[in-house]
Amino acid sequence: MASAAAPAHRKAPPGAEAPRARVWLYLLLLTLQYGAQPLISKRCIGRDVIVTSSVLACEIAKVICAVFLLAKEGSLKKQFKEWTLVGALTASGLPAAIYALQNSLLQISYKNLDSLTFSILNQTKLFFTAFFTYLILGHKQSLKQVGALTLLIIAAILLSVGEGSRKGSSGSNSDQVLFYGIIPVMVASVLSGLASSLCQWASQVKKHTSYLMTIEMSFVGSFCLLASTYKSPDGKAIQQYGFFHGWTVWTLLPVLMNAVGGILVGLVTAHAGGVRKGFVIVSALLVTAMLQFIFDGKPPSVYCLAALPLVIISIVIYQKYPYVARKKED
Repeated sequence: MASAAAPAHRKAPPGAEAPRARVWLYLLLLTLQYGAQPLISKRCIGRDVIVTSSVLACEIAKVICAVFLLAKEGSLKKQFKEWTLVGALTASGLPAAIYALQNSLLQISYKNLDSLTFSILNQTKLFFTAFFTYLILGHKQSLKQVGALTLLIIAAILLSVGEGSRKGSSGSNSDQVLFYGIIPVMVASVLSGLASSLCQWASQVKKHTSYLMTIEMSFVGSFCLLASTYKSPDGKAIQQYGFFHGWTVWTLLPVLMNAVGGILVGLVTAHAGGVRKGFVIVSALLVTAMLQFIFDGKPPSVYCLAALPLVIISIVIYQKYPYVARKKED
């Protein structure tokens, strides 16, 4: 780490500023993508669009982006020359299958929750990531982090109760919000935590780059989705109506945004670390709330207003007070 007392006249090398500028660009773009994705998905993906088709299209877009970026940095030939099927399946197979299921659940949830509620509930994945990271990698949490994660769960409960009461006394609406909105996003959060921990294990053991893992996971996830369409309602719908049933030109926008977001997550984690990513998530919640108010004219509910500060406080505390192992005195 550079000393704070370095001479003022000494200038940083010309190339040193570029990485820092790129990191800030990645952070800004990921914040905007996280914040705008629920709103844009809800507006641009019609109810007639088959969920599996949008997820598969997103995976294809991720592969194209990752291959282009590998080629641009000049490591495409090297990565694929050293690639093996066994290594790819070991590192990326299970996380890819989990992410494929998670993405399908998120697509269902987008359509049945308002954007801010979805975004806040989706943050419970931090709790499950911490749990599975401890289970798989043995990474412990500080007492303050445990308290922060408890606040996060309280916020999720507040939102669940708030959504049910906000939809009125109609049983069908409440059931739809619960079974097609809240439950899918909560299950997706559990799966996200498990997959994130497995990816972290794979990157430490297998030393895979984020771009290569994106390609591998997209291929495996797409294969799992295609296999599931053999007997699923989505598979029958694709056979009957076609892959692009319900699509418009605007449907491509959230699909491409989601693909770019997947690339950005890897870049932010690699170049900025988990602490800054936590601040991205907090900022994205505010972006979602602002966009929902601007475009939908829909102010946050009382329950959202109560839950939002809990989420912000919990994430800030969690990132600021990590577990520190006590040194044994000789």
